[in-house]
Amino acid sequence: MTITATTATEIVLPGKVEPEGLQLRTQELPAPGKGQVVLRMEATGVCFAEQQMRRGKYYDQPPFPFVPGYDLVGTVTAAGPETDSALVGRRFAAITKTGSWASHLIVDAADLMPVPDGIDAAAAETVIVNGVTAWQMLYRTAEVRTGQTIVVLGANGGVGSTLVQLARHAGITVIGTASPRHHDTLRSLGVTPVDYRDPDLYARIRDIAPDGVDAVFDHVGGPAIEDSWQLLRRGGTLVSYGTAASKDEEGNSQLPVLKLFARLNAWNALPNGRSAHFYNLWAGKRRCRKTWQQRMTDDLTQVLDLVGDGTLTPQIAATFSLADTVEALRLAESRTVAGKVVIVPEV
Repeated sequence: MTITATTATEIVLPGKVEPEGLQLRTQELPAPGKGQVVLRMEATGVCFAEQQMRRGKYYDQPPFPFVPGYDLVGTVTAAGPETDSALVGRRFAAITKTGSWASHLIVDAADLMPVPDGIDAAAAETVIVNGVTAWQMLYRTAEVRTGQTIVVLGANGGVGSTLVQLARHAGITVIGTASPRHHDTLRSLGVTPVDYRDPDLYARIRDIAPDGVDAVFDHVGGPAIEDSWQLLRRGGTLVSYGTAASKDEEGNSQLPVLKLFARLNAWNALPNGRSAHFYNLWAGKRRCRKTWQQRMTDDLTQVLDLVGDGTLTPQIAATFSLADTVEALRLAESRTVAGKVVIVPEV
């Protein structure tokens, strides 16, 4: 089978720059190799990882320059040698960590996850990493059950807005932090909102749940992680999944994460019936890639089924064309939006 050349438009992060420093380039992709496909992007987006990467603060980002983009939905346009040609023309999701801010990219066929035809590409994009993260933290890490109570910090964000919907669907009581502009939306989802900027934030949460909560999902990290830990009742679980508090700090990008690991491990050594975990989407991939990928596919399928039947409503904050990625990143970093900023080839 002859594979024609593919010209890709890409957004490049050249170094530690403001959003305006992103660069647009066009280049010809090499032919896909053994076990690879060319994926034509239909929707990608901006997540917190890219906001950290442009500051050089993401834990294991590649050296500059590189093409950001954590995940995408796209259609296979070409398959490399020893790759199933039946994949061509079909739509899939993929988790790439980098590279998805592009009109076309090469991915391993083993990393493709099916996306049902009836689900809009932008809607599916909002629940790839965000949906899998929320699902795994809720059910695999914290193992929260119907009738329990949880706290979700940043309940209006990409992960948070998905997590609260999954929890409410499962009959779990949710307390969510967000700015007041998002409180009505949270109430409509059945969430009790608390202003994340309130200096007495944790006292407010304790007033709502005086006996403690069963799980706290904390993407902030920093000194306030201690307050999240103190919210737990006996048997409760703290799930930390980020270090947003250190986003603007200078210095080693790995240090805040290592400090957090040390603190969580120390808490786990205490005989108090509570547990603390750091959720890492990539955990286990190096050890057993096939098992990791199957878990990703299984969990995304569960989430997409809920999108398909209307149980889970993807929270799309705004949609931008690939050429307008500067504006997309700027909006995502403004802290004014609910849900995920999505990027498509053209608007």
